[in-house]
Amino acid sequence: MIIMYLGLDVGGTHTDAVIIDKSGVVAHTKVVTTPHNLLECISQAFKNILTGIDPSHIKRVNLSTTLTTNAIIENKCEEVGVLVSGGPGINPALYSMGNHYYVIDGQIDHRGTEITLLNLNQLEKATKKCRKKGIKAFAVVSKFSTRNPVHEQYIQQKLDDADFISVGHTLSGNLNFPRRIATAYYNAAVWRLYNKFSYAIEEVLRELGVIAPVNILKADGGTIPLHVSRTIPVESILSGPAASVIGTMALCNITEDAVMLDIGGTSCDIAMFADGAPLIEKDGIRLNTHNTLVRSLKTKSIGIGGDSAIKIDGNTVTAGPQRLGMSMAEGGQNPTIIDALNVIGTINLKDTGRSREGMYALEKKSGISSHNIAQQAITYALDIIYNEVMAMIDEVNSRPVYTIHEFLKGKVLKPKTIYLIGGPAKTLAHHITQRFGWNVKVPQYAEVANAIGAAVARTTVDIELFADTQRCRLLVPNLNVNIRIPQEYDVDNAIEDATNYMMQYLESIGVDEREREIEILQVYSFNMVEGFETTGKNIRVHCQVKPGILHQCRDILKI
Repeated sequence: MIIMYLGLDVGGTHTDAVIIDKSGVVAHTKVVTTPHNLLECISQAFKNILTGIDPSHIKRVNLSTTLTTNAIIENKCEEVGVLVSGGPGINPALYSMGNHYYVIDGQIDHRGTEITLLNLNQLEKATKKCRKKGIKAFAVVSKFSTRNPVHEQYIQQKLDDADFISVGHTLSGNLNFPRRIATAYYNAAVWRLYNKFSYAIEEVLRELGVIAPVNILKADGGTIPLHVSRTIPVESILSGPAASVIGTMALCNITEDAVMLDIGGTSCDIAMFADGAPLIEKDGIRLNTHNTLVRSLKTKSIGIGGDSAIKIDGNTVTAGPQRLGMSMAEGGQNPTIIDALNVIGTINLKDTGRSREGMYALEKKSGISSHNIAQQAITYALDIIYNEVMAMIDEVNSRPVYTIHEFLKGKVLKPKTIYLIGGPAKTLAHHITQRFGWNVKVPQYAEVANAIGAAVARTTVDIELFADTQRCRLLVPNLNVNIRIPQEYDVDNAIEDATNYMMQYLESIGVDEREREIEILQVYSFNMVEGFETTGKNIRVHCQVKPGILHQCRDILKI
């Protein structure tokens, strides 16, 4: 039986697709991204990649997309009703988000004990105001909902006519009230846009005869089934940079401290590897000015790419962060870094005459020779990349180093290798080498590495189990588990139960047995003391399926 994996990455400039089987990459394509209508370029990429291939051979489709990220950055999100109740020691009003934020009095403490009942009068007034405004998407968060979700569940019941409710305790087991509010808010804000997109994707694939399971890439480098992601679309944020990292891992044998640069048409994504493992944002990513609980690979995007527009102010030549279209060599109207590379002879891309025309027009305006403009623009872009890489290394070395596999105690990152991917990678490799003085490696298929990363990324899930032996309760918040346990329950029981709940969930969403590699990230056990006696234990177990590459796709692409 022929088994093929299809990966698609929607970037700011191009949409890439690949098909991989046991022999490696069997097909790849690159089409121009149409931001006003993503389905147009996605449909074209699917059609191109499936030319001459039996769609029944496609057994898995993985996507990464800029859709949710761009919606948040560009403030194109849906209006959300945010209903929040607090707990001891914090004022929920301090963490207001959106235009419809309501604090409902009521408190649950850190043990999960209800201290104060919800104020039903406030709740009724808030829901009426939201309905009057036509709001149909909601975020519901109480402070210690991971220890007792009763307030969130009650508010959820009172919103029975809503189209969607993002409920805080189902998003993460981590305790951080402000991050949970932001995560629930963004999850609701992109829900409708994301679901419209996800159903349209399935329709396009059906029309092309592809009936394989579809997954979406998450920020942590793993995937989740598309049908699961419909209730947690916030997890798809920053899936593009994650695809870059996984693609680089799939194509390169990385064992050392290293930097990844993914240079596209619009931006450059930077990531770090410590002893061959990518770094991770342990606590969650930051969106606009708000911290979230969305686990993510540690990446940084800067506004420098092949299509970055060149500008001159007096005698100063700069490039980016604006992209005003394609390079002039490719039909655009403004000189770009690609045009500069054409002018100095590094590349010979398409209409080089147009590149020279654009640079000469800048020469007439500024009095600086076109060759010098081109050289200064390239130098400026390289300096920006260099400075951002060095700043990121300094930032990493100023705090504990966490990778997708483990915490590296006392680790100091000292990279001297750059793995370079993206459309302009091969043409920029020499310039990057000169600027950094490091070893620069450009893998085969560097131009579609993101799509490869999407294709081979495995499904990942993380859960947290909480056990309170004094109250005889066990909770796994994001799986809605809340059961009674005996007082003699201990850490070994908790690890076993967490592993079993994870395995059951993975089976329920159809994850292959070979991909169910569960690792325990953290185990805590604290004695609870009243007076001078131990009255029970508070136990926490955090486990995950390791982000990484599908078992059957390992080592088939490395050079």
